[in-house]
Amino acid sequence: MLEPNTNVYSGRFQHTLDDKNRLTVPSVWRWMHTEKETFLAMPHPDGYIAVLPPTRVTRLIAQVSEMKLSDRDAQAVKARIFSDALSFTLDKQGRFGVTVDLLRHAGIGRDTVLCGMGDTFNIMSPLCWDDLQRATIGENFGDMMRRIGL
Repeated sequence: MLEPNTNVYSGRFQHTLDDKNRLTVPSVWRWMHTEKETFLAMPHPDGYIAVLPPTRVTRLIAQVSEMKLSDRDAQAVKARIFSDALSFTLDKQGRFGVTVDLLRHAGIGRDTVLCGMGDTFNIMSPLCWDDLQRATIGENFGDMMRRIGL
């Protein structure tokens, strides 16, 4: 059972960047946030942009703050995540400006697919979305669900 005020990012939305590389977050996702809340958009190793909403940003900050300064690998991962990430808030129209580096990483020109992930959401190129669809078609999807315990 979900706790009260739990944000659920579900659905798939096709949006186009405007001339200033701003992207509009779907209204069904943004109603639960204020303009002052901070999101984090970061390049995912699989070639898309992972977006953490404020509650997940808070959890990530708490987790990385526990990393030892002397742990070279932990500090390298931390530097990579935050140096490539974009911290943002939504404007009154629910938009935010996406950096050229994030767009390049995700192979996004103008068209995007915003994909709900439950507690987060992803921004993908249409090609990346099509590849994901092909990888999870039919029995393969059932096998994947069984393998991860769903």
